[in-house]
Amino acid sequence: MIYLLRHGEDDEQFIGGWSDVDLTPVGIKQVKDIVAFIKKKKLNITKIYSSDLKRTIRTTEIISKELGIVYHHTPLLRELNKGTLTGMKIKAAKEKYPQYFQTMDINTRYPNGESMLDLYHRIKSSLDTTVIEDNTLIITHRGVINMIYYILNHMSPDMNKDRFGVTHASLHEMDIKKQEIKRIAVPQIDVCRK
Repeated sequence: MIYLLRHGEDDEQFIGGWSDVDLTPVGIKQVKDIVAFIKKKKLNITKIYSSDLKRTIRTTEIISKELGIVYHHTPLLRELNKGTLTGMKIKAAKEKYPQYFQTMDINTRYPNGESMLDLYHRIKSSLDTTVIEDNTLIITHRGVINMIYYILNHMSPDMNKDRFGVTHASLHEMDIKKQEIKRIAVPQIDVCRK
C-alpha cells in the first residue's frame, strides 16, 4: 500500500502554490494526530518522500522523527505553480488581478505559472514514469492528491478542489495495482482545536 498525506494547516491568507509558508500551531497538532493514527494502526511505512516546500518539509520532519524513518524531498511533488501570485495575500491578489479570478477554469494559467490541466499532466507523467514502491508515505499538497484521484478514477479534472476530501493532514491509501485510492484518516477536530 502507498499512503498520501496532505501537509498540516498553513496560513491560508496567502496564495499557496510554490510559496514558502509554514505550518500553523493547529497544523502541527494535526500532523501529530495523524502520526498517532499511523502508529495505532501499525501502518507499514518504510520510506517517506515529500514535496520540497516549507509546509510539507515541516510536516515530514515531524513524521520522520516520530516514525524514525529518513525522508527524501523532491520538487516533483510540488503543488500547482501559481507563478506571479505565489505568496501574495489573497485579498491583494484579487484586487490586482480581479478579471483573472472571475474567469478561472482548468485551462487558465496563473501569470508565469501553471494551469490545473498543466498540474494534471505533470502528475500523470510523474505517476507513469516513477516507480513508487509499496510501504511508501508521500507527503504533498491537495492539488497533487486531487490529481491522483482524477487519474486513478479516470475522471477529467475540474475546479472542484473539495471533491475528494483532501483536507489538511488527511491521509489517503492508494493501491496502484488496483488503481484505487481512498481517504482513511483525518485529524480529530477536538484534538486540533485545543
